[in-house]
Amino acid sequence: MRRVFSLAKKNAVMLIALLAALVTSFIIPPDGAYVDYFDFRTLSCLFSVLAVVCALRNVRFFYTLAEKIVKRFGNARLAVLALVYVTFIGSMLIANDMALLTFLPLGYFLLIATGKERYMCVTFILQNIAANLGGMLTPFGNPQNLYIYSKFSIPDGEFILIMLPLFLFAVALITLTTILLVKPEPLVFSGLERRLPPLRVTVYLCLFALAVLSVFRAVPYIVAPLVIVPVLLFLDRNALAKVDYGLLLTFVFFFIFSGNMSRIEAVRSLFSGLLERGTLLTSALSCQLISNVPSAILLSQFTDNYRELLYGVNIGGCGTLISSLASLITFREYAEHDKAGVKKYLLVFSALNFAFLGVMLLFALLIL
Repeated sequence: MRRVFSLAKKNAVMLIALLAALVTSFIIPPDGAYVDYFDFRTLSCLFSVLAVVCALRNVRFFYTLAEKIVKRFGNARLAVLALVYVTFIGSMLIANDMALLTFLPLGYFLLIATGKERYMCVTFILQNIAANLGGMLTPFGNPQNLYIYSKFSIPDGEFILIMLPLFLFAVALITLTTILLVKPEPLVFSGLERRLPPLRVTVYLCLFALAVLSVFRAVPYIVAPLVIVPVLLFLDRNALAKVDYGLLLTFVFFFIFSGNMSRIEAVRSLFSGLLERGTLLTSALSCQLISNVPSAILLSQFTDNYRELLYGVNIGGCGTLISSLASLITFREYAEHDKAGVKKYLLVFSALNFAFLGVMLLFALLIL
């Protein structure tokens, strides 16, 4: 029973998505139109990226790379900034949730090893914000980006140009916040260098390049999993077992939910009216209630304004604990390390996230 409860807690968003899909399926019974609900390109690309990232994590590639970077800094402020920037970059390349699963343990390890545990709460929260806002720059950085990029067939250059001003502002804002919250205290750090298996790392990086090419439509999206799965079955079956299938199923269930909702006339009228008044604010606020991925999938059925939708569902990742799956991951990781500090974490998390939500929305309104 404890194992079932733990599994349900870990996949709470997926279970909510399943419930939503089931409820709406009673209103709109399954028929031939259900097939059109699914964006198979998004599911294929997401699976490919997640599988290769799991393989690279298993050889500690990202951890070792980040550790080498962090160890070059001599004080707490620079070290936390390095952790934040590594998470920023990681979220652009390996998706925000995978970046957090990879680099949050590094933050914990660094702060414990240097006696700076008091910065763990703020460091985890800053890494979480960096993951949510850093992933906005690339189509595969945030799951909702991959969906919107695919659904509206946004050209590669246009996507990056749309998100670049918001991304640069986010980098500046989180850098300033880190400087204000973390003092430049000296660090004494001792750790063992780790050697990476060169052959496997080379193969995995080639597979990652293939996954990225499929995201950018340089190769057919079906090619990536057809190559990646057999290679990983031979080199690292455990990587395939560790893929976040809960996230993939979450997408499947929300595709059903949003597809059904779009066929309910009252819902169409409601969301069409709200989005006409402001796609940016409507999408950002909806994330606070139903999270950014389902918001992107649902609202995309009622608007063609993908620029404001992208801004809204990326900025909307800040705010409440449920506004982003990445935020739930960070909370779960922090609670495992400091159960006594959960109340403090939630207070600091809410203060920083709502501050970022407000400032980022104001900036977005100025540049639209």
